[in-house]
Amino acid sequence: MAVMNPTPPRPAGVAPTPPHPAGPASPAPGGAHTATGHTHRSDDQAELLDLEAEVLAEHLASLTAWLPVDEEPRRIVDLGCGTGAGTFALLARFPEAEVTAVDSSAVHLDRLRERAEALGVAGRVRVVRADLDAGRPELGRPELAWASSAMHHLADPGRVLRRVRELLAPGGLFALVEPAGFPRFLPEDAPEDRPGLEERCHTALADHHAEQVPHRGADWGPGLAAAGFTVVGERVVTVHVDRSHGPAVGRYALSGLRRLRGAAARALPAEDLAALDRLLDSEDPRGIGRRGDLAVRTELTAWAARRP
Repeated sequence: MAVMNPTPPRPAGVAPTPPHPAGPASPAPGGAHTATGHTHRSDDQAELLDLEAEVLAEHLASLTAWLPVDEEPRRIVDLGCGTGAGTFALLARFPEAEVTAVDSSAVHLDRLRERAEALGVAGRVRVVRADLDAGRPELGRPELAWASSAMHHLADPGRVLRRVRELLAPGGLFALVEPAGFPRFLPEDAPEDRPGLEERCHTALADHHAEQVPHRGADWGPGLAAAGFTVVGERVVTVHVDRSHGPAVGRYALSGLRRLRGAAARALPAEDLAALDRLLDSEDPRGIGRRGDLAVRTELTAWAARRP
């Protein structure tokens, strides 16, 4: 699943990038996702999503265990699946189920296929490359649909919610998971030479994100009800994963802060950029790789909604 992907403000006169189609253009806990086009960028994002899946595995398992299913589903759809964080959590939670994994990125879907083969569950996974904003892929009649960190990237999420309701079998459940935003990694008073640096980076991007991803942080309950669902549950999960959970925390923080630096570079003063570069320098004694105070901090909200 994925959190928010920091994206740079565009120069004046440059058209906005269209919202991400079937999977979010950004990582966010729970599984998602890519934009289009450049393979090397998709590779970088796939690596970030894989790290995120490793760091947030316990939280994903907790959310799948919470789902108020009446009966164990046999057919599941993971919308905006990214590299498969949600897909594999759902396969583990429902051992008799098959999952159709949907995303717009061929790179992500290839990564998902490879992992399914390695885990011995390829026979239970079907991948579909599709843009949910643009069309209606053939996805069967699932009893459970899952979308993590995907909906806020869509151009018309209300229309997609209605399509998901039509897709589900009668009585079927839709699980929608959204992060509060891109995770934080550093203490508020870090780094020592530029305290509050990370938050200043996010503040510099706030107006841009409000324009480009206006549905981020939305309360999806009213939208689900307007689409014809009955909301049957809501849960908030606070995430705080420190370095004691393993080396993936440090790698995830390094990858995430690199993306943040690239997105916010034009909006930050030279002193902040220099401090960021020191954090990202593997040889610097103040760098991310040598800090023991890193932690992945964010918040996930999950809604469970039933098709009447």
